[in-house]
Amino acid sequence: MMIPNQSYCFSGIVVATLYFFILFSFVLQTLASPTLHQCRHDQRDALMEFKQEFPITESNPSLYDWTSWNKSRDCCSWKGVTCDAKSGKVISLDLFPAVLNNTLKPNSGLFKLQYLQNLSLSNLYGEIPSSLGNLSHLMYLDLFGNEFVGQIPASIGNLTQLSSLSLTNNHLSGKIPVSFANLTELSTLHLTNNYFESELPLDMSRLHNLEYVLLSRNSFSGPFPTSLFTIPSLQVVYLRQNQFKGPIEFGNTSSSSRLRALSLASNNFDGPIPESISKFLNLNILDLSFNHFIGAIPRSISQLANLSYLDLSDNKLEGEVPGCLWRLQLLKLTYNSFRSFGKPPEVFDSTQMNVLSLKSNSFRGPFPHWICKLRSLSLLDLSINSFSGLIPSCLRNITNLEVLNLRNNDFSGGLPDMCVKATNLKTLDVSWNQLEGKLSKSLINCKAMKVLNLGSNKFKDEFPSWLGSLPSLNVLFLRSNQFYGPLYDRHVSIGFQNLKVIDISKNDFTGTLPAFYFSSWSAMATSQYDNVYMEDFMVYVASYRNSMEIVHKGVDTSFSVIREDFMVIDFSGNKFGGQIPESIGSLRALRLLNLSSNAFTSGIPQSLANLTNLEALDLSRNQLSGQIPPDLGTLSFLSTMNFSHNNLEGPIPQSTQFQSQSCSSFMDNPRLFGLQGICGNHLAKNPTQHESEELSESEEQVINWIAAAIAYGPGVFCGLVIGQIFVMHEWFMEKFRRNKPRVVIRSAR
Repeated sequence: MMIPNQSYCFSGIVVATLYFFILFSFVLQTLASPTLHQCRHDQRDALMEFKQEFPITESNPSLYDWTSWNKSRDCCSWKGVTCDAKSGKVISLDLFPAVLNNTLKPNSGLFKLQYLQNLSLSNLYGEIPSSLGNLSHLMYLDLFGNEFVGQIPASIGNLTQLSSLSLTNNHLSGKIPVSFANLTELSTLHLTNNYFESELPLDMSRLHNLEYVLLSRNSFSGPFPTSLFTIPSLQVVYLRQNQFKGPIEFGNTSSSSRLRALSLASNNFDGPIPESISKFLNLNILDLSFNHFIGAIPRSISQLANLSYLDLSDNKLEGEVPGCLWRLQLLKLTYNSFRSFGKPPEVFDSTQMNVLSLKSNSFRGPFPHWICKLRSLSLLDLSINSFSGLIPSCLRNITNLEVLNLRNNDFSGGLPDMCVKATNLKTLDVSWNQLEGKLSKSLINCKAMKVLNLGSNKFKDEFPSWLGSLPSLNVLFLRSNQFYGPLYDRHVSIGFQNLKVIDISKNDFTGTLPAFYFSSWSAMATSQYDNVYMEDFMVYVASYRNSMEIVHKGVDTSFSVIREDFMVIDFSGNKFGGQIPESIGSLRALRLLNLSSNAFTSGIPQSLANLTNLEALDLSRNQLSGQIPPDLGTLSFLSTMNFSHNNLEGPIPQSTQFQSQSCSSFMDNPRLFGLQGICGNHLAKNPTQHESEELSESEEQVINWIAAAIAYGPGVFCGLVIGQIFVMHEWFMEKFRRNKPRVVIRSAR
């Protein structure tokens, strides 16, 4: 006999079990039962008709899997197709990333799918047919990654239920149709990367549901679209890289505006930044760079409590930088005329700022020590100003610092022991200052260092061969200092396995280089390059990568072609002697080699013919002898070379690379012959004219060298490489002006 409690428990278990089986049976029946509303035949036929407009052949492949598109299956189960569960009507067609590779016909089967609410197509070209306006139920239209041309058809105004429209990355032009005013449900408008050349509609306030307006990289012109900013739902506006002009004013903007991000960069706006900017209390990102704004930063900007990203670079702003801005995460004020700093708030979060760039302004005086309190800085750029005095040692306390650029100031004294604590440094540029003394070996602690630029200072030390142990060092500039002594120390391994650019020119280095000297420079020995090589040399903020392109000197680096394969060795202007090491021929990826103005002797290494990527070679002003190796003529990329002022002899190689050089490339080699085709016999009869012409040719050659180097890509290394190339240009030009070339032409015997 069961006691009452046991009976109650048992009954509960039975009831629960029965309930479970009933529920399970219901689920099975539901899953097993056929769909009551399958795809309608007219919808299936329209889809098949549309598919047949894009035949797939070997010459026209598709990345899309069409295997499910067959009449034996319910078209509601076809890939990319979604139907209404009740009616069986096709309501969504998403064919991204199908390579349709054809035009969209006005009578396309697509336009028979009149119940479509969502449509996404890619890889089409031609004009957008007006038949698109027949799809009056569309709420989401995405024609991004296409090549449409012409104008947006006026019939688009029939899509009155449209909430999101993306026509970005096409070749559309002309005007925005007046019928756009009918799209009162529109929330997202994305027309980036086209060729629209009109003004925006004068009154955009009818589009009262707009939240995201992305019109960057077009040719929109005219005045600032004030009416756009009266829309209270607006959250993001990107108008960068257009041709808008005149002053900006936000008019009747409500203080309850939801605007979070605003970019007006790279236009022709002028006048002051209005105090009314303070109405956008929710603003998080503000980019007004590359315009013509004047005056001071408005004091009302202090009211933007949510602001974290501010870029006012490349304008004509001046005066004081308000102290309230030190609480931001990113602040870029480069290429303006700011002179002083406002006092930071007594209490502010010193861990917020990640990027501070004040490059190319009118700041002067000692280093602002309060910057050392910004403990979370990853990038600090104070270059091209007039700061003076010592570089403070407190900078090493910013342990997150990855990029420190102080170049082109008047700093003096020694380089502080940055890498005692700031061991995350990847780029250190203190070039073009008055720094002196020896280098601190604490640099060896910065294992992540990729770029080290100490050029154009007064450092006096032996070659820091210990830098060769830095595993990531890609770029080393020591040019124009007072470094001395040999490069090779038999007690220290050579290292420099990842070195890709080295410039130690215009120092007092001496001695010889062993034949194996370049053997360990493995990064220059391969043609395999990693894309990571360039990332750390750009002003870049990962958190805004998808929303704001970071621009350097007017060039959008996210779209520029950067040659990460550009390898450079410049040992010119020293006192090296002995043979040029044969191991240099192992650096097969080398692009520029300059060993000029030294005391190298013996012959030109035959191994130079292995440098199949070499574009420029300068061995001038040495004591080289013997013949020019004919195999150098097989270097198909070699367009600029200079063998002048040596003791070379024998014939000039007859290959095109040599015969296309200027006469100055071979001057002052008395026993060299075969110059008639290059210099011409008549020049020997008029030395004065010859010298004048040779000077011009020499200058032209330098310019060609520079042109080859500038192909490296604008914005690379935050301008380091470009700056060095122009320094090289000035030095070469001065050298040629001081030493007018003496031409000796020897005829074949």
